[in-house]
Amino acid sequence: MAKLKVVFMGTPDFAVPSLNALIESQEFEVPLVITQPDKPAGRGKRLTPPPVKRFAMEKGIPVIQPEKVKGNQELFETLREISPDFIVVAAYGKILPLELLNIPLIAPVNVHASLLPKYRGASPIQSAILNGEKETGVTIMRVREKLDSGEIYIQKKTPIKDEDTSQTLHDRLSVMGGKLLVEALPRIASGELKPILQNEEEATYCGQIRKEDGLIDWQEPARAIFNKVRAFTPWPSAFTYFNGKLLKITQVKPVDGSCDVAGKVVSVDDEGFTVSTGDGLLKVLKVKPEGKKEMRACDFVRGYRIKEGDVLGGEK
Repeated sequence: MAKLKVVFMGTPDFAVPSLNALIESQEFEVPLVITQPDKPAGRGKRLTPPPVKRFAMEKGIPVIQPEKVKGNQELFETLREISPDFIVVAAYGKILPLELLNIPLIAPVNVHASLLPKYRGASPIQSAILNGEKETGVTIMRVREKLDSGEIYIQKKTPIKDEDTSQTLHDRLSVMGGKLLVEALPRIASGELKPILQNEEEATYCGQIRKEDGLIDWQEPARAIFNKVRAFTPWPSAFTYFNGKLLKITQVKPVDGSCDVAGKVVSVDDEGFTVSTGDGLLKVLKVKPEGKKEMRACDFVRGYRIKEGDVLGGEK
C-alpha cells in the first residue's frame, strides 16, 4: 500500500513528537516541513531556529520558513506540486488561509492540546490548569479558517494532577498528540473516522499569556494561587514582591488554616514559609529571587531573613 503523503506545519517543542511519530511510522512520507522563521533569542539575541526546524534538519527533511502564509502564491504552488494527502498542523502559530487549506487531497488536520470545544486558542494547557480543570486532553481535528473551530475526528483524555505544571502537562500532551495523530490519519483516509461538528455553545477561548499575568493577588483563594503557580511554571512564572524586589514563586502547596491579612507570612519552618491568602494558606516550597537561581524556600528564609509577620505583595 502506498504511503500517505504528509506536509507538516509546526514550530515549538510541542510539535516535535507529532513530527517524530510521522517519521517513525511506516505509513507516512513527509516530503516537507514548514515552520516559522528563525527568531532572536537569549541575551545575545542571536537568530535561533525553532525546535521543529532543528529536528527536521536532523532527520534530513527539507524545511521552508515563509515570512507570511496568507497570499503566498509561491508557497501554495510548492504545496500543489507535492500534492499531499494531508497537511498536518501542530502549533504552527498562524491562522491558515482557505487557499492553503484546500490543497491537501484528503484534509488539513490539526493537533490541539485541549478537549475541544473547550480552550480554543493560544494557551490551552496553561488555561486548563489555571481554571482548575480535573482533566484535559488532545484533539485531532480538521482545520478551518476560524480559530480551532473545525470538526473533531478523535480525542484522548488525561487527568490533571496536583503535581502537574504546564511543563509536565505540555510534555505528556505532546507525546499523546503524536500517538493519536498517527492512529487517526489512516482511519481518516479510509473513511472510518467521521468528522463531528463542535458544539459552538460550549466553545471557550484562551488568549496569549503575558508576563504580567503572573502577578499573584494574595486576596485570591489559596487554590487559585496554587493553580496559577502550576500553570505559569516554567513561563512566565507566578511572582510577587518582597522588600521591593521581584520574587518568583515556583512551588507551593495549600495547607489548612486562615489569617485576616492576605499576603502575610504566618509561619516559617524547615520546608519554607506559609503565606495567608483570601481563603486559606499556602506553603511556599521553592522560589527564585530577583537575579538569582531557583532555591528551596527554606534557604531563602535563611538568606533573606524572611520572618513571621512580613507581608508579600505590592510592587517595586
